[in-house]
Amino acid sequence: MRQIENGTRADLIKDVSWTKSRHSAPGGNCVEVAALPDGGIAVRNSRHPQGPALVYTRAELAAFVAGAKDGEFDGFTA
Repeated sequence: MRQIENGTRADLIKDVSWTKSRHSAPGGNCVEVAALPDGGIAVRNSRHPQGPALVYTRAELAAFVAGAKDGEFDGFTA
């Protein structure tokens, strides 16, 4: 199994399903995520699907989501 490197062009990551939040704006300001075969999680900007994907471990993404749920990043959206 080939490991996907951080910064790989997202459109070159094959055989994954990209998921977008139902809270995304219709204007395309969306983040999409995909589970990778090696267990990692890829993140891309939906407006630039050919752009770079950021790759995280499940533990890294879980820590981020927990922080978001706790309001730790609320200052970035105001």
